[in-house]
Amino acid sequence: MRLKTKLVVSATGLTFAIVAVLSILFVGELLRQRIEQTAAANDVLANEVTLMTRQAVETGLRANPPTDLSEEALYSAVANALRNYQPLADVMNAIVRYSPTVQDVSVTDARGVTVVSTDPDAVNQLAGERNSLDSIRNGSIAYQRRQVFGRPQVFDTVQPLDRNGKPFLVVRVGVRSTFLRNSYEPWLEAAALFALLAAIGAMIAAAVIANAALQPIEQISRELEKLTLESGTAPSLPAPDRSGNDAVVRVTQTIDRLGEQMRSKEAGYTALQANLNQMLDTLRDGVLLFTSDRRAVMVSDAVTFFLNRPHEDLVGRQLEEIFDVETELGAAVLRAFADGESVSVESVTLEDGRQVQISLDRFGDSQSGGSMGTLITLRDLESMMQLGQELEIARRLAAIGRLTAGVGHEVKNPINAMVVHLELLRGKLAVAGPEAFGGAQRHVDILAGEMQRLDRVVQTLADFSRPMDLKLREHDLRQVVDAVVELTAAEMQENGVHVVVRVPQEPLTVRADAELVRQALLNLLLNGMQAMPQGGEMRITLHRDYQFGVVEVTDEGEGIAPEVLPRIFELYFTTKSKGSGIGLAMTYRILQLHGGTLDVRSNPNPHADDRGTTFTLRLPLAAGAAETRKAAAAEAGRRAMGEHV
Repeated sequence: MRLKTKLVVSATGLTFAIVAVLSILFVGELLRQRIEQTAAANDVLANEVTLMTRQAVETGLRANPPTDLSEEALYSAVANALRNYQPLADVMNAIVRYSPTVQDVSVTDARGVTVVSTDPDAVNQLAGERNSLDSIRNGSIAYQRRQVFGRPQVFDTVQPLDRNGKPFLVVRVGVRSTFLRNSYEPWLEAAALFALLAAIGAMIAAAVIANAALQPIEQISRELEKLTLESGTAPSLPAPDRSGNDAVVRVTQTIDRLGEQMRSKEAGYTALQANLNQMLDTLRDGVLLFTSDRRAVMVSDAVTFFLNRPHEDLVGRQLEEIFDVETELGAAVLRAFADGESVSVESVTLEDGRQVQISLDRFGDSQSGGSMGTLITLRDLESMMQLGQELEIARRLAAIGRLTAGVGHEVKNPINAMVVHLELLRGKLAVAGPEAFGGAQRHVDILAGEMQRLDRVVQTLADFSRPMDLKLREHDLRQVVDAVVELTAAEMQENGVHVVVRVPQEPLTVRADAELVRQALLNLLLNGMQAMPQGGEMRITLHRDYQFGVVEVTDEGEGIAPEVLPRIFELYFTTKSKGSGIGLAMTYRILQLHGGTLDVRSNPNPHADDRGTTFTLRLPLAAGAAETRKAAAAEAGRRAMGEHV
């Protein structure tokens, strides 16, 4: 069965069921109302008979008062009065004759003996037990149906006549169930027929309406199929079956295909956005994307370096709200926007002396010929030079790594062989005595010492080039710094160095090898201590720089000469008489392995207030640490794009 047919049949069946239930309730309510009307009419008849009975008793007792005051004499006098009062008999007979539901009318005494009745055989007989008509009136619909349409029986409408607060005479109007049924059947049949016709009409109307409501599905099916053909097909779902006539099935299949296409494209867009965000996070250039109405929809983290404002606060703002015309950078950007042309490179000197290059690229709409948006790139020349230095240091370290990989094999073995032969030669000279061969033993000892030193150099090279097995875990950078400070506290105190640590209240969670990071920090602290032979203050400052956790180690030492500063991270380069030249190179390598950076600035001027050296260590924060900030910026971007659309 086609799905459309099933839907029509289901709607029709549901409508029939509702109408059937309502029809049953309707007929039942009609039956209740008719029984109520019959009971009310019989109450009127019973009241009429009661009135005539009272008149008969009063008239008879007035005409023939009882000679004896006993109960028997009273009942006998009352019975004679009732039987001899013709108007009472006329009323009772008229009720039986003209009422379609009344079978008999009788008056009984308190003992239940029938005094007068329209049924002569019942006179002077005990009245039989009958159900009250009021019980049917107050019963449920099902109970009423069983009593009226069940086995034949008689129901009484009872009206008592009291004497001294107690029943003295009882008027009974008997209603036969067969009379009720015969009276009710004509209009019940009419009501049932009406309900049946209503149910059939409702079914037909429901079928027509359901069929008409499903007609637009054909048009929807054709439009959806056209849309899927225009947007491409999803390979994981079969093509819709156009050979059948069931439009509902075709629409369902087409919607499934569109859903699959949307999910596939959404996954692609999500991956593209993630890659774009990752790329922007690693850029040192400030990147801002504006819509055609000059509203920022994308701002990279590095923009903070140029504008000194949090980048997430800039998303969704107008161009004039981001760039201040009173500043050199703002004036240059607004001027480039006003020209309406793309700007390849324009250099601007900021108020603090930094040189910044501005690039402005416009994206046009090929159909309308208008501008869809503008991309602004801010590039710091000093950062470019620093990046070049970092690349040069990384290149040199890589070259040393390649060199030491061969040195460890080619030099180590000959050194071992030479040491062995020197030991053999030393043994032979020891037999001949220390003065043999002109004191050759002393030269052999010198050669052995130099061979050991050369062996240590080769071993150091091998250790530096050996791959490190990083054990990455999430750590609070504050705890890592505290551990290093505690480790060096005694040595710092002995050398007169006072260490001041400033940490933020919130955690700085990084994913790193804590042991290697502690080793890198230890190298920086020991270098700073050695740079202050007369003692001084060393400041360690931790803070968050958006996606990075930053540790700054500042000493008050002699500083590093400008000509020496570019070479301090080279392996074996040192200005200390007893230095190895390995510590800073190893620290730099550890930061590289963690995806971080190590920067240095120094002022060797002895008269300057900021004399000394500052090493800045940056480690990427763990994925969840910067999630809230990025989510807020992304939401602001979506709101801005939504307003633009």
